[in-house]
Amino acid sequence: QVRLVESGGGLVQTGGSLRLSCVASGLTINSYYMAWFRQATGKEREFVAIINASGGVTYYRDSVKGRFTISRDNTKKTVSLQMNSLKPEDTAVYYCAASTKFFTRAYDYNTWGQGTQVTVSS
Repeated sequence: QVRLVESGGGLVQTGGSLRLSCVASGLTINSYYMAWFRQATGKEREFVAIINASGGVTYYRDSVKGRFTISRDNTKKTVSLQMNSLKPEDTAVYYCAASTKFFTRAYDYNTWGQGTQVTVSS
């Protein structure tokens, strides 16, 4: 059974930093693209960042480029999202997702974690 468990969310002031982690089990993580999505209240789930299986290729949504960094440690079956210079508009539930292909649309994924809340106060 595939399981993704996110952690690291919390309340932070504008300009602050958080580091999210996602631990995977039940899958051969080094065969999967790993992605982060987020969903603000009343909005659709949106793509944030993705990293390829080896960790050598990353891709971000424009609004987080230069502020967020996705990384992975396949030996620990973990993918992380370092978030710096946080803004109130980054407030959302952040989800980890896994796929065998490069997808940036939420509906292409069927393996999700439970999410972790990130709240950025102004």
